[in-house]
Amino acid sequence: MINRDFLMGFVSGTVVGAVGYRLYEQNAGQLQRLVQPKQSFGSQQQAITSYQPSMEELQAQKERLEDMIAELQVK
Repeated sequence: MINRDFLMGFVSGTVVGAVGYRLYEQNAGQLQRLVQPKQSFGSQQQAITSYQPSMEELQAQKERLEDMIAELQVK
C-alpha cells in the first residue's frame, strides 16, 4: 500500500528534522545573540566612559596637543 520511496523519504525527513531541532536547542544562546538588536547608545556610552587611560597615554596626548597649539600660534 505505501510506496517504499515515500517511506524512505518520510523517515529521512524525520531524522533530519530531529537532528536540526537538536542542534537548534544546543545552540539557542548563540542564535539569540545573533538575532538580538545591537547595543543601545546608552550601553555603548557606558563602555566608552569606563575606559581609564594610563598616565603615560595622557602625557603623550598632552604633548601632542601642546605641539598642535604651538603650530597654530606660529601660523
